[in-house]
Amino acid sequence: MYDIIIIGGGPSGASAGRKAGKLGMKTLLLEKEEFPRYKPCAGGLSDHARSYLDFELPENIIEWEVTGAKIIFKDQLIEAHKNHRVAALVSRNKFDNFLLEKAKETGIEVHTGEKALCCREMPDCIEVDTRQGTYQAKFAIIAEGAQGIVKTCVRPTDNKNEYGICLVTEVPANEREIEERLGKSVEMHFGVAGGGYGWIFPHKTYYSVGIGGVVKDFTHPKESMLNFLKDNGFSGEYKLHGHKIPWGGIKRKVVGSRVLLSGDAAGFVDAFSGEGLAYAIRSGQFAAEAIAGVCLQSKNLKDLSKYEALCRAEFGTHLKYSLMFSRVMHHFPDRTFKIFTSSDKMLDKYLEVMDFTIDYKDYLRWALLNFKLR
Repeated sequence: MYDIIIIGGGPSGASAGRKAGKLGMKTLLLEKEEFPRYKPCAGGLSDHARSYLDFELPENIIEWEVTGAKIIFKDQLIEAHKNHRVAALVSRNKFDNFLLEKAKETGIEVHTGEKALCCREMPDCIEVDTRQGTYQAKFAIIAEGAQGIVKTCVRPTDNKNEYGICLVTEVPANEREIEERLGKSVEMHFGVAGGGYGWIFPHKTYYSVGIGGVVKDFTHPKESMLNFLKDNGFSGEYKLHGHKIPWGGIKRKVVGSRVLLSGDAAGFVDAFSGEGLAYAIRSGQFAAEAIAGVCLQSKNLKDLSKYEALCRAEFGTHLKYSLMFSRVMHHFPDRTFKIFTSSDKMLDKYLEVMDFTIDYKDYLRWALLNFKLR
């Protein structure tokens, strides 16, 4: 009988595992893949996300540092930079593997290559089935990402209005070429996908190129991706990888009687930018802390609900207004993106959102005030 079974070894599951191990809980982490494994992702890691880690990242994990962004909408381009790093770019195979190794350091049991098939909430425990057998624990944290189905023991899968689909590929390039094209910027193209955007992010030996949008408004993703590659000068045969991204800010059930959902499984993702690493790391830590409060301090099962309150207080407002901002921007794209690209002050201020200096609520308030003054 374990204290916790964690399903998923990505950033949220690994962060939950490290916290659980440090708190002295008997923990089993189940990950369906063997690590390191490929993960389709642009790999943007904000300094805010890094602040949640209780260890330093080695230099070989950080592939590029970003101080600003280029925003492109139709024939309009605007660029802004801060005088400090806004985000670092990582390859998820290396980053995720490193986080999982840091979780192992705390003495938790980790089974890679073992997929959880289902999770059942029983009166006194939870049971998790894999092809290797059945495991029992007092509680479970499901951190399987957006595409898993084990989380349906707590809530139904998202409908087509509640998640997006992305296609991403890596375009090989040398460091000098990437530096000349992007410098310390990420490139975001709006108006190329319904309810989303296309991106070109720099890495040490490649560009991460992708496109994503709301499922119901993004009817031909492969065709759109191929056109996006071609329009931006990338000619060649590239392997496309697809994945789901839940829209954050939507009210979802994340707490069962003995199961907590964290990270993408809980829907904790910025609805405008698609950024989720900060929320994945922090929600995993919160989930382990909430369970430790019940296990180690003999608190009532109802105290698990404090997990949801912790997440709401830390980033709930931010995600709620990210959804509002995204809907406004994509509902009236010509008008709103024209305003967004009309002044470098608009983008400069948005970089503060990326940097977590302000949240979307503050940004919307600032933007509305400036619209009135114009």
